[in-house]
Amino acid sequence: MSSRIIRRHDRGRRRAALRRANPASLTDTVAGHDPMGEAGRVAAPEVTAAVAAGLHEASARITPEALLAFARETYAIRRRRDRHLPGDLFGEPTWDILLDLYVATREGRPVPTTSACIGANVPPTTALRWLRILEARGLVEREEDGRDGRRTFVRLSARGLAAMDDWLHVALAMLDHSVGSILRRYNPPLAEAAE
Repeated sequence: MSSRIIRRHDRGRRRAALRRANPASLTDTVAGHDPMGEAGRVAAPEVTAAVAAGLHEASARITPEALLAFARETYAIRRRRDRHLPGDLFGEPTWDILLDLYVATREGRPVPTTSACIGANVPPTTALRWLRILEARGLVEREEDGRDGRRTFVRLSARGLAAMDDWLHVALAMLDHSVGSILRRYNPPLAEAAE
């Protein structure tokens, strides 16, 4: 694939991710309203006011601690997936890097570049290439270790942290609402089951 096609594809993915990651437009996104007016977008089915209210209710319950726990579990689920399916079927090292750096940032831990490469679960050269790309796009920053000139640390930039916060918030609200409604639909309350 030519670099021009890849850049155009990446721009489209970024626009879609930013549109989905905006918690303020959670109802609009779910209702199929496209605030950016991008042509060719497939609209989501219309939702009722009750669904929109449920999403906002779920969103209101989300705390920073819940976001951190969700990020940890999302990363852990990706690692557990390899126990059931061949790991070489999946490849998203940048997502693994972003999740790993998000958790480290929220826990206040510095992440050496070598650890970020290990967290990506790919060969070091591949991880380093993706770290450079993330840095060029303003999502990751590097800083020198003041005590050891051979070591550098990587962390999410302010932009990267905001993007991850937004995505995790929207994803957790939607999961909380949709999984809750699925469980209520297919698992009747204990009182009903006892009858």
